Amino acid sequence: MPKRNDIKSILIIGAGPIIIGQACEFDYSGTQACKALKKEGYRIILVNSNPATIMTDPEVADVTYIEPITRDIIEKIILKEKPDALLPTMGGQTALNVSLEVANSGFLEINNVELIGANKEAISKAENREEFRESMNSIGLKTPKSYIAHSLKEAKDNIDSIGLPAIIRPSFTLGGTGGGIAYNFDEFIEIVSDGLKNSPNNEVLIEESIIGWKEFEMEVVRDNRDNCIIVCSIENVDPMGVHTGDSITVAPALTLTDKEYQELRNASIKTLREIGVDTGGSNVQFAINPKDGRIVIIEMNPRVSRSSALASKATGFPIAKIAALLAVGYSLDELVNDITTTPASFEPSIDYVVTKIPRFAFEKFPGSEPLLTTSMKSVGEAMSIGGNFQESLQKGLRSLESDLDGFKEFQNENLSQDEIKERLKIACPDRILYIAEAFRLGLSVSEINLITYYDPWFLKQIEEIILWEKLIEKDGLPNNAENFKLIKSMGFSDSRLAKLINKEEAFVRNERIKLNVRPVYKKVDTCAAEFQTKTDYMYSTYVGDIYNNDVYCESEPTNNKKVIILGGGPNRIGQGIEFDYCCCHASFALADLDIESIMINCNPETVSTDYDTSDRLYFEPLTLEDVSEIINIESKNGVLLGAIVQFGGQTPLKLSKEFEINNIPIKILGTNQDAIDLAEDRDRFKNLMQELDIKQPKNGIAKSAEEAMNIADEVGYPVVIRPSYVLGGRAMEIVHSENQLKKYIKEAVIVSGSSPVLIDSYLRDAIEVDIDTLSDGNDFYIAGILEHIEEAGVHSGDSACSMPPFSLSNDLINDLKLSVIRIAKAMNVKGLMNVQFAIKDKDIFILEVNPRASRTVPFVAKVSGNPIAKIATKLMIGSKLAELEYNEKEIDHIAIKEAVFPFKRFPGVDTILGPEMRSTGEVMGIDKEFGIAFAKSQIASGTKVPLNGVVFVSVKDSDKEKIFHPVKDLENMGFSILATGGTCDFLEKKGIKSERINKVLQGTPHIVDAINDNNISLVFNTTETPQAIKDSKSIRRSSLENGIPYYTTVSGAVAAVAGIKSIKEDEMDVIPIQLYKK
Repeated sequence: MPKRNDIKSILIIGAGPIIIGQACEFDYSGTQACKALKKEGYRIILVNSNPATIMTDPEVADVTYIEPITRDIIEKIILKEKPDALLPTMGGQTALNVSLEVANSGFLEINNVELIGANKEAISKAENREEFRESMNSIGLKTPKSYIAHSLKEAKDNIDSIGLPAIIRPSFTLGGTGGGIAYNFDEFIEIVSDGLKNSPNNEVLIEESIIGWKEFEMEVVRDNRDNCIIVCSIENVDPMGVHTGDSITVAPALTLTDKEYQELRNASIKTLREIGVDTGGSNVQFAINPKDGRIVIIEMNPRVSRSSALASKATGFPIAKIAALLAVGYSLDELVNDITTTPASFEPSIDYVVTKIPRFAFEKFPGSEPLLTTSMKSVGEAMSIGGNFQESLQKGLRSLESDLDGFKEFQNENLSQDEIKERLKIACPDRILYIAEAFRLGLSVSEINLITYYDPWFLKQIEEIILWEKLIEKDGLPNNAENFKLIKSMGFSDSRLAKLINKEEAFVRNERIKLNVRPVYKKVDTCAAEFQTKTDYMYSTYVGDIYNNDVYCESEPTNNKKVIILGGGPNRIGQGIEFDYCCCHASFALADLDIESIMINCNPETVSTDYDTSDRLYFEPLTLEDVSEIINIESKNGVLLGAIVQFGGQTPLKLSKEFEINNIPIKILGTNQDAIDLAEDRDRFKNLMQELDIKQPKNGIAKSAEEAMNIADEVGYPVVIRPSYVLGGRAMEIVHSENQLKKYIKEAVIVSGSSPVLIDSYLRDAIEVDIDTLSDGNDFYIAGILEHIEEAGVHSGDSACSMPPFSLSNDLINDLKLSVIRIAKAMNVKGLMNVQFAIKDKDIFILEVNPRASRTVPFVAKVSGNPIAKIATKLMIGSKLAELEYNEKEIDHIAIKEAVFPFKRFPGVDTILGPEMRSTGEVMGIDKEFGIAFAKSQIASGTKVPLNGVVFVSVKDSDKEKIFHPVKDLENMGFSILATGGTCDFLEKKGIKSERINKVLQGTPHIVDAINDNNISLVFNTTETPQAIKDSKSIRRSSLENGIPYYTTVSGAVAAVAGIKSIKEDEMDVIPIQLYKK
């Protein structure tokens, strides 16, 4: 049936901040939905709290609210905008849960708003574990033996019916939050307790262990005429027991028999019919016992999911777009697949293998164990496409950007067979590498299968790669094209081959090119080449007839003027969606200039890898070899103007250096390579700042451990240590003593001439400021000045910050602007530049300069109303600032950017912030008044803002005077004060009535008891020395686990009090960003 005309306006709810389990894929799905429905003539109202998204750009929806995603806010927006329908299936679990909450309250019905895409009955049936189990049993599908518990007592009373180990799955949660595998009774009590806390309806499913079974997913789309298609089957390489988001996965499923595949296909369609999803996409997960073929259904998501994004990129089929159009009444046969122009009812088929490999960040969370369970831990993922599994897998490994160019050896560890068997028992991020090592040590496929439960077919593929490695080590590189093609078709990179023969990568590249062994490019077309495709979405492969030199290449470069954009690769802490946002804007700007955009990236979650973001998309690893080959093929036709490396974070910057070293013929657009090096090279940077007479904190550059000790003594403790060429503050630390410095040098970094470290005096209690500027080399535009709320010492990516500044004088701001312009001139910046300052006692100190896009760009763009990444792209191409349109007027609103952290995923990890970045995402609070804006940012990040109750205060001596006023304000607002000894004495002397409580070391009843008993509403706790930090860790951890807001800096506490005060005095209003722009 045609689209519905009774609906005129649709409210779409986004997913909020990037968190583990819910990442950029929902920007991709939300953007597709907004664009598709807007094109159909619907008025689109969007709410999302994440400013770092393409979907929250003011042009994407008609009305855009960057507001907290809560029931209260959604209801306010509905009353204001009066939408006819609400689409809850594009914003992950966040959107689904809040939509269900609003629907169950009767609010939608009262206001004549219809849920489309999935009704509340379907959502509840799929998400409520008990309802889902009963529904599956009613249609003859088996589920694992299980029971439901709503309390710890109920869980304990029934565990004998299941036995241990058992899998605990909370209802209505994301990425397995609060769940896990309990191997003993103590673990069972701990995981069930956590699961009940995390489930919105206090419900957990406790099921029999099916660890070791094979896991499969089916991406299904169904319309209102009951047409169903399987878009893609996905197989987890890791067996059951590892969350699918943490598992290596492949598409299509490779080890199913046809009979098993048909069973899963039929079961998936039956599931959608029973649950009631009839207008959109769903993900259905199954487990198969490899011993007897028993199939059980695990769960289904009645919405676009993480796997939907993977399936969409794997096949080219635009799932989110199609799902959005189905939600407004279309049927599959009425819609066209953009890739092939065939009806969307044609089931996609693929003639290549796609591999997804997750990326982890355990190193960011000291004390966390790198163990994989049913609770997701990965922070990003890379996807690779190859002509066979081996090529796809090895491309995937090098796409991770974690120093892998294939199956690396563990030579330094000298592992024995017994030791490797012990390693194989543990599900960890390196398990697949340990499997390869096991083959090197002589273990057989059957031995490894018995330990890991990896399917023998996958193991045989890895075994063959290792056998070829041994052959290459023994005999060297092949001396003929046929055999060289053969090893390249197994995914071997030039870099890996170089290591195997103990040569440089350049040697292998030259030998390969001498033999004319080059990849060909094939198109992702959804139909296995059955129909002609209209989109240039490509991957490289060496798979084909090794004896034929004329294998057809589908790349067909155009005769246009063109620019390559290097993406950021897999999401990681320090390099996330903000950089992808910039890459997308580069494509949009090039389209304005009528220049062809060529995107190279390997992240399946992002808008940049959508088939229609750029003119041409290469889904390839961001390595010297892979990018050089694309440069080679694209240079054959048209005019390749150069490459944009400013937008993808550290990844393209490192590549640009490699291009220079290896004489790769590509021009770097915008700021030149020397300026990029100058900013990263601590020695050269220090000299430039001295020339410009810009103060730096007292510092020195150490090229040896001994030098580091001497410089630290000279500078004076505490000091901040910064390695060169890092992103996200990797390995940065505040060091308080010589012993701590010795430990740091021993464990964190290798200090050498080629890897020097900068040792800065730590500017205690300084205000940190971020400034983003645009430059064409002559003229300059200060795009945004952000004042950090946490003082210097907390990584800029982890600190809340305010735009415009809330406490800096005009004179100080003018001095900062002048310093930025002098730096940009001296470095001949063309495009974007980010500068970070610290202000101590009105003295300005420079911390660092980044002549590239920073993670603040999307936030600054949203607050200022200027698309600064788009403007920067045009400057890089040669436009002048004077020719471009942007708004220079001072803004009369205030916005707060707040970081979001994954601490709950890592039990036992301390939550205190420092110079190494640990946040996964961000939210924005915007208002005319600072307090409301800050409160909104806290609510959006998942923090409860208390309006009454007990505040606990324990601060270091140097903070006592500064904490007085915020605590006094809380007392005046009716809060009770609880404090530890020294803080309590200070507050009493100042006339604030406070109750004394023990520190943990002083014995019970102590503060952690009070927190665990839910007697505390708010925590202010500041510490400094390593011992004090260690002693107070349990306060921060128990606050986190009990959902109590806590602030570990006085500046954070001051802002929190301002927020509480504003909410108590004034109601939060909601205003679309389009109105702020005016």
